[in-house]
Amino acid sequence: MKLRTALGTCLAALALVLPMAGPAQAAQGEFHYKYVDGFGQERQVDLHDPVSGKCINLYGVGDDDVPPGYGPHNDTDTAATVYRGANCTGAEWRLKAHGRPARDALELRSVRFDAPDAP
Repeated sequence: MKLRTALGTCLAALALVLPMAGPAQAAQGEFHYKYVDGFGQERQVDLHDPVSGKCINLYGVGDDDVPPGYGPHNDTDTAATVYRGANCTGAEWRLKAHGRPARDALELRSVRFDAPDAP
């Protein structure tokens, strides 16, 4: 009887802990974009397995006081929306999962990857 009670208690505790132990959801793959730094040099930034479902202000261009980034390429397994403004504001464009690189005319400051569907 004591063994059954102890086993039940352990299973109940495990059920409470497991949902909290999962890793953050992320798009699998790479997201690339270019920007021109303060010295006039073109740079490329690669985001590896970016977080899904949250707005990401992009490095070097995520502030409205600097020139925007351009030429994004979504090579992740999740569709993404890129925004012309910081904090996922302004004009927006959808990029397919594993899509082709966008033209340099497409400017961006922030991105949000779709949250994966719940199982």
